[in-house]
Amino acid sequence: MVVGVDASETALTAAQEAAVIARQLGARLHVVSAVGSSAPMKVGTGANAHVASGITKAEQTLADVASRLRGEIEVSVAAATGKPADVIVAEAERVGADLIVVGSRRMTGIGRVLGSIANDVAHHAPCSVYIAKTTG
Repeated sequence: MVVGVDASETALTAAQEAAVIARQLGARLHVVSAVGSSAPMKVGTGANAHVASGITKAEQTLADVASRLRGEIEVSVAAATGKPADVIVAEAERVGADLIVVGSRRMTGIGRVLGSIANDVAHHAPCSVYIAKTTG
């Protein structure tokens, strides 16, 4: 099972729901995060400045999410550069996932017209897609 996350609360909600499903099915959960660019960027100013990449931030997000989900289920993580939907679909193909879980953010209003990650994943997934209700 694959779940896509970023640093948002709605992504964490989707990951937690994916963990419940994985636990019920006795499945392994593969948590995926996408970054637009892996190019280094300066974060902070003065003596507090350091250089980080999008991959570094994604890896930190993945470590945080994975630590919250580990316990009764096996959790693996992966970060990759690319559009979120493309990365999620590619990881699902790579690990042979039977199910992808994504959040429902941007599934209503103008977001639906402009497109959402969930919509893109649903149209290109190699397996079933579960869209977790993550917004009010």
